[in-house]
Amino acid sequence: MIMQGKKGLIVGVANNKSIAYGITKACKEQGATIALTYMNEQIQKRVLPIAEEIGDSSLVYELDVSEPKHFKSLREKIQKDLGGLDFIVHSVAFAPKEALDGSFLDTTKAAFNIAMEVSVYSLIELCRELEAVLNPNASILTLSYLGAVKHVAHYNLMGIAKAALESSVRYLAHDLGPKGIRVNAISAGPIRTLAASGIGDFRFILKWNELNAPLRKNVSIQEVGNSAMYLLSPLSSAVTGEVHYVDCGYNIMGMAAIEEKEGKAALVWDKAQN
Repeated sequence: MIMQGKKGLIVGVANNKSIAYGITKACKEQGATIALTYMNEQIQKRVLPIAEEIGDSSLVYELDVSEPKHFKSLREKIQKDLGGLDFIVHSVAFAPKEALDGSFLDTTKAAFNIAMEVSVYSLIELCRELEAVLNPNASILTLSYLGAVKHVAHYNLMGIAKAALESSVRYLAHDLGPKGIRVNAISAGPIRTLAASGIGDFRFILKWNELNAPLRKNVSIQEVGNSAMYLLSPLSSAVTGEVHYVDCGYNIMGMAAIEEKEGKAALVWDKAQN
């Protein structure tokens, strides 16, 4: 198995429908030992059954990325329980709901700072604070979305945060590269997750992607998990600083798909409305 003997930390598993869960399953199936984190007691109740499911129930740690003391505690516990890490997955993002819709011009400084701290700085802090426990040739992975490079309705401030996150990947890859540590991102297509529930018209977005993506479907957490496992494994030993799209090809599209039927062109917009 590709990940046999590898030890990793996955930050941000919310439930068994989250992208981080798909990554957890894919890595576990390839032999990895996995530690998970939880932000608060409510999330802990969801994470513990997942830890039991994968057989690593003793490796569950508290981590609220807005609490600096949690990072130090996490580092000490990982060093004690695992010795070191071969990979880290950062699946953390948040922006106040009011900053995801309406006019981007109305974004408040408070909302901006929250989104940047939680969604972007948390990756930087995670890399810096856990660098000491990273094994040689370790791999770090974070999660982005198309809204980082294109305007996406109902995404607003989170798109700006994801753009900063993708840039951070490149700078972190440069800084950690001399030590053999790789840093990459996956830009996944829309998936019905807990985080996505806060995005307006999400059902329409899913349908639109399905009808316009070259593969004519939406990506699953299993497919994202498999791609992540590749980036976390030795198979991608020469890949760093990259944003890898796993979205059934939607990111390559420049126009909405048009279907020819009975001599008339029909935009898939009509289908997406239904």
